[in-house]
Amino acid sequence: MFNSRHRIPRRLRYLILAGLGVSSWTIWTLSTRFDAQIHTTPEQLPARPVAIVFGAGYWPSGALSDILRDRLAAAATLYQTGRVQKILVSGDNHVLEYNEPEKMLAYLLEQGIPRSDIVLDYAGRRTYDTCYRARDIFLVDRVVLITQRYHLPRALYTCQTLGLEAEGYMADRVPYIHLRRYQWREVPALWRAWWDLHVAKTVPILGEPLPIFATKFCEISP
Repeated sequence: MFNSRHRIPRRLRYLILAGLGVSSWTIWTLSTRFDAQIHTTPEQLPARPVAIVFGAGYWPSGALSDILRDRLAAAATLYQTGRVQKILVSGDNHVLEYNEPEKMLAYLLEQGIPRSDIVLDYAGRRTYDTCYRARDIFLVDRVVLITQRYHLPRALYTCQTLGLEAEGYMADRVPYIHLRRYQWREVPALWRAWWDLHVAKTVPILGEPLPIFATKFCEISP
């Protein structure tokens, strides 16, 4: 006969089920949920008006981090192959001595990208801010997100929840020393994004709109 003393308390059962649900959603989102929107070659990628490049830091010497350099190199490739018309570089510039967008601009200019096709966002302090400002400041709604595979699910989730039609392009070109740490960091970062999007409805630094195009929609041939 079943011994009631071994029955799991109802509250504990709910906690276990909630934990399983949270874990399943997290694993699904960070692994396979956005596979159809993640591309590895320019030929796979649907053409879009704007590519967004997320900042990833540079060294005191001024040298770009490997991750940021690879993101910018990928953006240059997409521009040169005609997959995007404009490149929006978004990074941190909250102190005068640290200016990610200017470093990103300098790299793209060295690759031969015209200055007129590079747009700088100086308030992209985190992924959420970059996606939000792309929509509300730069008035874009169809974008390519250029970053590494570990970061793309959170970036795609954030943009798509904000109403942007987003595709992802993998910028992984070399092995990254701290990749495992970055991957684990995505778990709390994803849940912070969920909180910002659905609970806190956080509003980042905004300002007057600076539309990248004269009209909100800009069609380009695939």
